[in-house]
Amino acid sequence: MEKIPQIFIVSGPSGSGKSTVVEYILKEIPTMLFSVSHTTRPPREGEEDGRDYIFVSKDEFGEMIKRNEYLEYDHHFGHWYGTHRSNLDRAAEQGKDLLLDIDIEGARQIKEKISEAVAILFIPPSREELERRLRLRGQDDEEVIRKRLERARQEISQYRGYDYLIVNEELEEARLQVHSIICSERKRRGGEKAGCEKMGAQMDARADEARRGNNNRRVSAILETFKETKPSKG
Repeated sequence: MEKIPQIFIVSGPSGSGKSTVVEYILKEIPTMLFSVSHTTRPPREGEEDGRDYIFVSKDEFGEMIKRNEYLEYDHHFGHWYGTHRSNLDRAAEQGKDLLLDIDIEGARQIKEKISEAVAILFIPPSREELERRLRLRGQDDEEVIRKRLERARQEISQYRGYDYLIVNEELEEARLQVHSIICSERKRRGGEKAGCEKMGAQMDARADEARRGNNNRRVSAILETFKETKPSKG
C-alpha cells in the first residue's frame, strides 16, 4: 500500500535561517523529500535547474495555473513561485514525507487544502538582527533591504496560521527544534522513525516548546521591533 506523505511546511523571512535548517534536515532524515518549487525568476549564480528551483517562463506558469497543477502559488518581488502537485505524487511513490520551503501565502493555501500539514514559521529575534543578517549576505541594495524588512513584518504578523514558531537566535538549537518537531509529529501519527534515533528523551519536550501557544507573547514582542522598518544606513 502506498504511503500517504506527511507534509511539513517551513516559512520565514529572507535571513531567518530556514534554508540552512532545511539542508540539515534533508541530510539527517533520509525519508524526507524536498519539494522543488517552480519559479519565473531567472537563476542566481550557483543555482541549478531542478535542484534549487524549476525555472519556467511566465507563460508556462500561467498555463499550469489554468490546468490547476499547483498545490499553491504566489507572486512577490516581481516573480511567480509555486508548488507543483507532482511533488506530492513523487513523495508518495518513494514512500517519503514532503518538506516544503514556501512563503506565508503558500502555507495558507496548503493548510486550507491539507489541514493535517504541519506548518513551521522561522522568526528572527528582532528587526535589527534581521537587517544585520541581510546586510552580511551582501546580495541586496537599500531598496530591496527595505522591502524585505517590511515583508518580514507582514509575514511574522501571520504567525497564528502556524503550528510551530522557531525564534532563530542560535542555529544549532533551531536545527534541533525542527528535527524534534518532525520526529515528534511522526511519532504521534505512528509513522516512520528513520532519522529520529538520535533525538533522545528531550525530543517531545523540545517540540512542545516550539508550539505556537507557547510563543505568542515572545513573537508579539518581536513584532514590536518591526514598527520602524526603515533600514539603517549600511
